[in-house]
Amino acid sequence: MEIMSEELNPMDKFNFLLGTWKLHYKVPKSHFSDVDIGEGEGEFKRILNNQYVTFDYSAKLSNSEGAAYAIFAWDEKSQIYRYWWFEDSGEFMKATCNFINENTLCLNWHNSLLVQTFSRIENGNILLEMRYPSNKNDYEIILEVVFTKKE
Repeated sequence: MEIMSEELNPMDKFNFLLGTWKLHYKVPKSHFSDVDIGEGEGEFKRILNNQYVTFDYSAKLSNSEGAAYAIFAWDEKSQIYRYWWFEDSGEFMKATCNFINENTLCLNWHNSLLVQTFSRIENGNILLEMRYPSNKNDYEIILEVVFTKKE
């Protein structure tokens, strides 16, 4: 039996996210924050022989501003994607991730109940939604960001 010499790179699933994006923030009122809106810029790119995907972004909202750097990696041993997020405030978190289809990446944040998705929507835009479990047997959206590809 011959082993395929060209295996698919698990990081190829991130291709729909790659590039430079304009970010449009909408923050609904929740127990985390007041209503807010804002804009930012971000870039997803591959690094280190296509073994990782980074996400580098900055944003300015009405009530705050900040920047962060994040990295996605494939954990071959556990067969799961991992995510590390570092904010300019000194905050950092990690998550485990899974693609639930070719257009949706779901993140489960460790040490919290937050769930986040990146979903490809119409016109190739991306919708990021951060959710938190509510007491209505559902998840309330606490952050929504629309990514529009920059030319």
